[in-house]
Amino acid sequence: MLKNTFLSLAANYSDNKTLHLTLWEEIVKNHTNKKRYYHTLVHLENLLFQLSQVKTEISSWNTILFTLFYHDVIYNSLKNNNEEKSAEFAIERMQLLYVPKEIIKRCENQILATKHHKVSEDTDTNYFTDADLAILGSNWERYEQYYKNVRKEYAVYPNLVYNPGRKKALKHFLTMDNIFKTEYFHQKFEKTARINIQREMDLL
Repeated sequence: MLKNTFLSLAANYSDNKTLHLTLWEEIVKNHTNKKRYYHTLVHLENLLFQLSQVKTEISSWNTILFTLFYHDVIYNSLKNNNEEKSAEFAIERMQLLYVPKEIIKRCENQILATKHHKVSEDTDTNYFTDADLAILGSNWERYEQYYKNVRKEYAVYPNLVYNPGRKKALKHFLTMDNIFKTEYFHQKFEKTARINIQREMDLL
């Protein structure tokens, strides 16, 4: 599903099928890195599923798809510039495909928006960042697996360092007026997300 979606997306802008496959294999390689436990291809599949539910509400589906495939392409738990590096990576790859500048710029902005998940003036961006956080509102079993996988990605840090940082991030979500910015995702996940987040905080 993911592979076909990406290859079809790339074919809209370039006839170079060898390049399309090379770019896809690059995405796979990065997302299957042995240090990744949550930011994997499964995360991309879940994103695609969530976004497909609101496809008719999205003005530029192709932009959203590029954002999906590249928003976590660079991920290093020791760095705090993953979004910026992923955006740079995406720009370079989309330029190889001759994607129009306006789509590239919009994709860049959407990737950077995943750093803080703030309300955007761009509705598509709000749908994307909401979908990116959908795991927060899943059932407890899935949520529990999510936070354990995130912990594995930060295994280099002892609990003494990790737990306060994680609590700070979780508290940030709870202090938001709305975790989810769009009506669809707010109705679907807000209540459960707040319960899950508080439950994880109580366990830390």
